[in-house]
Amino acid sequence: MNDDQTLIFVILAATMAMFLWGRWRHDMVAAGSLLACVLAGLIKPVDAFTGFGHPAVITVACVLVLSRALQISGAVDALTRHVLPKDAGTMQSLTALVGLGALFSSFMNNVGAMALLMPVAIQLANQSDLPPGRVLMPLAFGTILGGMTTMIGTPPNLIVSGFRTQTGAGSFAMFDFTPVGLAVAITGAAFIILIGWRLVPRREHAATEGFETGAYLTEVRVNEDSKATGMTLRDIEAEFDEIDAQVVGLVRNEVRMTAPQSGRKLLAGDILIIEAEVDSLSKVLSRLGLELEEAVSPKSKEEDGEEESSADNTADSGRGETDEQGEAKEKAPSADEIVLMELVVRPEATIAGRSAKDMQLRTRYGLNLLAVSREGRRSQARLRTLRMQPGDLLLMQGPIDALNEFAADTGCVPLAERELRIPDKRKATLAVVIMAAAIGGAAFGLLPAAISFAIGVLASMALRTIPLRMVYNAIDWPVIILLGALIPVAGAMESTGAADLIAQFLLDSVAQGHAIVGLVMILVVAMFLSDMMNNAATAAVMCPIAIGAASALGVSTDTFLMAVAIGASCAFLTPIGHQNNTLILGPGGFRFGDYWRLGLPLEILVVVVSIPLLLIVWPL
Repeated sequence: MNDDQTLIFVILAATMAMFLWGRWRHDMVAAGSLLACVLAGLIKPVDAFTGFGHPAVITVACVLVLSRALQISGAVDALTRHVLPKDAGTMQSLTALVGLGALFSSFMNNVGAMALLMPVAIQLANQSDLPPGRVLMPLAFGTILGGMTTMIGTPPNLIVSGFRTQTGAGSFAMFDFTPVGLAVAITGAAFIILIGWRLVPRREHAATEGFETGAYLTEVRVNEDSKATGMTLRDIEAEFDEIDAQVVGLVRNEVRMTAPQSGRKLLAGDILIIEAEVDSLSKVLSRLGLELEEAVSPKSKEEDGEEESSADNTADSGRGETDEQGEAKEKAPSADEIVLMELVVRPEATIAGRSAKDMQLRTRYGLNLLAVSREGRRSQARLRTLRMQPGDLLLMQGPIDALNEFAADTGCVPLAERELRIPDKRKATLAVVIMAAAIGGAAFGLLPAAISFAIGVLASMALRTIPLRMVYNAIDWPVIILLGALIPVAGAMESTGAADLIAQFLLDSVAQGHAIVGLVMILVVAMFLSDMMNNAATAAVMCPIAIGAASALGVSTDTFLMAVAIGASCAFLTPIGHQNNTLILGPGGFRFGDYWRLGLPLEILVVVVSIPLLLIVWPL
């Protein structure tokens, strides 16, 4: 062992210890590891930050943006309703999700399959009242398992096939990986679904933590093309029971009915007054094709004898001045500038005792009052004529500057911006098409994955399937720093010969001429290295070792190469072993040391299942 190898082992040991300790955030530890390698001379200063331009880093960032576009456009809500079994329990839903992820990843990029289903997994977690990580980790591992079943399912399989060509035996065929890979994938998925998901630590993602706001009272309009048109209130209430919402009134022809008969059929133009948690509002809207009444952009609304335009048509981003025709003097805000915010009415607020109509919210501020939460009481007034009381929570929509100005003028306290996914069929369709095109470009080899997904992000921005202000917020930057910093460190492990040293030591010291023991060692070492470095790099390092070991032992090279393919694909112990593991680190609220609890038993199971199958399908 030379000095460089000693240094890289010391740095990696310290890095792993810091990760497991958990005192410092993972991106800080990764950055420290990178800088330590630079100072030790293992990485040239000019190459220190090349990891941030690595295709894996770009792919992860772009996937996070495209996933957010699917979420906010309402596409995920529709996909969830069609993909997941209705009224199914956690086990059935998890089976459908993990099975679909494994199937998709057999024929497309693992990251693409994960990107497509990750928002669905988060929705499932919310529906099942589970921490997001307990659904995200099974999905991530399921997509990794599915990738090993075909030659195009994962990069290590392609690399292994290329090394076989170099031996003169020709390339592996598309489904040569299927007999062993499919059996391992099915067994692993069954373990995850039946037992494994319970081993995932309960972690709450920071974004899901917050305050309880109680139920909101809001109004939704039934349009001609709404699914609700022609349904009875009894049918509507049955739908709402599943999403924790209830109908508390009906407005027809400006007449409010506080206790409408359950057999009454809804007509186009009816307004339902509903009570729901803010996070349930998007489900209310998407399930029945309804629209928030106060978010509608009418041509005109007669209130108190004045023509009042919607926020999108009258809002100026400043003081809300209008000309004689009631039109905004300044340019109206774009959709990207419109946000949702919750505000609480303080006892001394000037709006106490006043309604949205009294305050002329639209003409003066360019704001919409979407809903009001009043704990313990329901008002009989319409939303626009409801008089505010101290302690009320207001869900408002408009430009951020106008919302801040309104809060300052009235003495209300802004609590938080809210992400309410108001369904938009056009944007949802565009978001799905863009994601499908990005995945297709990568899956069929038309473009490298990073380029394909980057084009998808650019298309999403151009077509406004995601607001421009949310593009950078959609990226989990600590995860990007982690990945970008550790890629050069993994390269140093390869360039110093440390990875090769580990493999050769185990083969010489443990195998000692026994072919089956050598096969097990190749598989285990490939797994270990894949947990520490990129899976493609692991395959590239291990293939020459596997070929040499098979030749020295006088056995079939194919068996050892297939062991490399399986081992390099099974990175379940760390968030850096596979991009899908990295993707869930932030959304799942995980720590670096959380992965092994499910990953270690799963890797042991993979070894137990795959070794006998390798000996049967690819005999020595």
